[in-house]
Amino acid sequence: MDLRARAVQAGVAAGLDRIGVAAVDPFDDVRREMEERLADGRSGKLRFTFKDPAAATDVRRSFPWARSLVVGIRSYLPGAGTPPRRPGHGRIARFAVDDPYPPLRHGLEAIASVLRETGARAEVLVDDDRLVDRGAAVRAGVAWWGKSTMAITPGLGPWFVIGSVVTDAHFEADKPMKRSCGTCDACLPACPTGALVAPGVLDARRCLAAIAQSPGVVPREFREAMGDRLYGCDECLDACPPGSRLVIRSRASERGSVDLRWVLEAADETLLARFGHFYLPRRSPRFLRRNALVAMGNDGDPSLLDIVAFHAGHPDWLLRAHAVWAMARIGGEAVRPVLEGLLSREQHPGVRAELEAEMSAA
Repeated sequence: MDLRARAVQAGVAAGLDRIGVAAVDPFDDVRREMEERLADGRSGKLRFTFKDPAAATDVRRSFPWARSLVVGIRSYLPGAGTPPRRPGHGRIARFAVDDPYPPLRHGLEAIASVLRETGARAEVLVDDDRLVDRGAAVRAGVAWWGKSTMAITPGLGPWFVIGSVVTDAHFEADKPMKRSCGTCDACLPACPTGALVAPGVLDARRCLAAIAQSPGVVPREFREAMGDRLYGCDECLDACPPGSRLVIRSRASERGSVDLRWVLEAADETLLARFGHFYLPRRSPRFLRRNALVAMGNDGDPSLLDIVAFHAGHPDWLLRAHAVWAMARIGGEAVRPVLEGLLSREQHPGVRAELEAEMSAA
């Protein structure tokens, strides 16, 4: 058995669902697309690979010795389940119910071990800003690039994570998959905010998944669309026909449904222990609490009003600002005198802007 076959066999045995090989030539088309998104603002507050598109699309900038990319993908469905919608609870997108990356890394490390045993250099890249992983997956023939901007593969749909092994071993590259979305564009109208502005073009400023993990205030125009989402959004993936079939086979899982009151009451250490794999700006749980307050406002349950009102006096201005919005959604006209009192005392301009917006809307 040759080296490539042994490496692939090791990756499959370690749990990878698909494996392919890609050349290490720069992803020039992807770089141009990323630079366009940065120039027109549609990259929003996304950083990661967008902070240095030139490096992210040319793996040899970080690994000058690279000769091949061995790309692997691993599905997180049906195991992640389907989070149910429950009063007083927020939903987590399926990819984040558990950390999907350790099993992926395990499979890629198995490949890297086989390569290293022969004296080859091998570096595992998982969730790494030095490589555009979707571009690598498409080039390696394990997926195609969908109109949702997600990578899609037969049998798994878009429900998988991607990683690569950079190596100085030379392997013949696989051909890109001869598949596409064809005439299907079900993902585009499925987006709650119209973030998919054209096939394959995402405006991250409107994407709820991006907003949920971005710093600052959740834009008022998107708060109702956030619904009960605590983290992430699955709408375009749910609408994808190759993906929806896998969702149907998934069982409901309460692990993806989180008590919103608990999110507000839990200590920082507790939240980070449970959700440490989330992308949180500066690793701060305040952004989870911010999202929870938006979800509470959309829930509208009067039993949540006490804890929301408590956070309207929170030392963190960001939480006060979103608590004000949630109070108005839950309490309506009955809380107007409270909001007026808060406005008379509030000093922070961000919170004052929220209070003034509620006063003018009443």
